[in-house]
Amino acid sequence: MSAIARAGKKFSTNKFIASLVCVAAISGCEQQVSFSEGADELGFSEASSATKKANKKVAEQLPLQDMLDFEQARKGLIATSDSLQITAADGRLAWDQDAYSFIAGDAPATVNPSLWRQAQLNGIHGLFEVTPGVYQLRGFDLANLTLIDTDSGWVVVDPLTSSATSKYAIEFARKHLGDKPIKAVIFTHSHVDHFGGIEGVLTPAERADIMIIAPEGFTEESVSENIMAGTVMGRRSEFMYGRNLPKTARGHIGSGLGKEPANAGVISILPPTTIIHKTGQSLIVDGLDIVFQNAPGSEAPAELTFYLPKYKAYCGAEVVSRTMHNLYTLRGAKVRDALSWSGYIDEALDLFGKQADVYFGSHHWPVWGNENVQKFIERQRDTYKFIHDQTMRLANKGYTPKEIAEEIKMPEALQQTFDNRGYYGTLKHNSKAVYQFYFGWYDANPVNLDPLPPVAAGQRYVEAMGGAESVLTLARASFSKGEYRWTAELLNHLVFTDAENLEARQLLANTYDQLGYQAESAPWRDVYLSGALELRQGKKVERVSMISDASGLIGQAPTELFFAAMATNLNPEKAAGKHYIVNIQMTDTNEEFVLTMENSVLHHRQLTADPKADVTIKITRELFLRLVTKTADMKEVIFGDELEIEGSKLSLVGFFSLFDSNDGNFNIVTP
Repeated sequence: MSAIARAGKKFSTNKFIASLVCVAAISGCEQQVSFSEGADELGFSEASSATKKANKKVAEQLPLQDMLDFEQARKGLIATSDSLQITAADGRLAWDQDAYSFIAGDAPATVNPSLWRQAQLNGIHGLFEVTPGVYQLRGFDLANLTLIDTDSGWVVVDPLTSSATSKYAIEFARKHLGDKPIKAVIFTHSHVDHFGGIEGVLTPAERADIMIIAPEGFTEESVSENIMAGTVMGRRSEFMYGRNLPKTARGHIGSGLGKEPANAGVISILPPTTIIHKTGQSLIVDGLDIVFQNAPGSEAPAELTFYLPKYKAYCGAEVVSRTMHNLYTLRGAKVRDALSWSGYIDEALDLFGKQADVYFGSHHWPVWGNENVQKFIERQRDTYKFIHDQTMRLANKGYTPKEIAEEIKMPEALQQTFDNRGYYGTLKHNSKAVYQFYFGWYDANPVNLDPLPPVAAGQRYVEAMGGAESVLTLARASFSKGEYRWTAELLNHLVFTDAENLEARQLLANTYDQLGYQAESAPWRDVYLSGALELRQGKKVERVSMISDASGLIGQAPTELFFAAMATNLNPEKAAGKHYIVNIQMTDTNEEFVLTMENSVLHHRQLTADPKADVTIKITRELFLRLVTKTADMKEVIFGDELEIEGSKLSLVGFFSLFDSNDGNFNIVTP
């Protein structure tokens, strides 16, 4: 760990360090980092002349004075509130719309004016009538919660991220619409902001007997990536969503899809009772006819859209949104198939768009009028098809991913409105995703087959350029010219050579400031500014864990998935030459597994106990989950009386000692 990280002060999610004390690596004495002139209390610099010029150019190229989106985002407003802060049951602040009140008026120099406009639109919150019988709660979480009238109640669509926000939202709706029973819930897709708040909208009695409609593969996809890759994704999400940034004109202003996911409350899931497995499948729910489209492998691995003939309303879920979406998401996930995604949108246009009078989605505000709905869907369809086709055209000419990202430009016909601009995904990183989908990480240039890792490369680049001071001289010159991408590349080599070079860190942080201020994509902005924050003050010492909040979600995961994830933490050096067989019997679910560790690889099989096992554990699944999520101490459990052990306890301790414990607090912008 670097000295700057060791010296970083502790801070909570909503409280930030006002200044940074660094420990100089050579002298060992404390030095105050000198912030740039005009920096705020966290060191974020002011907008440079180059950034002001770049953002001014954006403002001149776009019809920012067009108020149609603002009129539509306010259309149908039934009720709102001047203050919207939602507290979870444990007292933590789950949602704070008030923190974004600074987003008003003209864009400041430190925010791309197009993104500022989107942030203003996403700040319009309240209960809205989409069309008589269809209502949305927007601005109570990252996603929308939709209520659809049935003969005697409601269908709830996408009950937000956590119980805290969904409970508040449904109570707000009942206050203004009346108290109706919930007849069914639709989970449109397998991302947590669309199902995690299920406990907040249903009473215990309703949970036992509610109709839950979801796409094929929903439960598996909802839990799998969070368990197998959740540690890495969680850390990367801190950057993508600006979790540690202040909410200011020099910090986080939103995510492009909305503001941010809820920060607290119970995250849970209920298994579907009704699976949508084919397009055209229809259901009658308390007198309401719903026609579904199954769209797996589009925006999410498991996703559906649907049409309401009674209301002539099409719900596009997140297959279509008022932004260009991600073919690859910066938090890390499987690359999405642009061609299939576009195909699903085209299918939806034929099935539903040509008859729908209104579109509504899982994010943003609706589109009204059949002609407008069709044109909106067409633009969304053609955006992903264009990215796919033109990436492949250039790839077939021999262009590499970086070259394609520089070369590809959206056609004028797809730049006449705001609803497919890169507020969330971007043309550059989406084109790289298409390349990755077909060709993987290798661009065919031999130099990229086995390149040096960052530290080794950085050391050699710095040496080749004449040493640290020479690199700094070059970086200062390129920074003064507004060549921030090149400045960042120069300084990244120097920081990965010497993470204690305070001037390099400061100048790289200032560079990331400017790249963030110019970004039209909210995730790009948050990534750059999060990098700048950590360069100045080190990593956050205490990270907020959502494990206890997400126990309801984790509990739905197949047991086999935990063993698969466990295998990814096996340390091969510790395991070298060792061989273990461990029987695990779940006493409450009657599941039996045999774990075999040999050749530094862990295998699991659902079998009856192996008589040759070194040790047999009899344990409840609930306790097992507490152990793997580290909410129970391994040694205390092993030597306690909560589980039954047949065989050597020392062998069991030895077996578990072979696995790494990862807290997810790894470095990103430093070695």
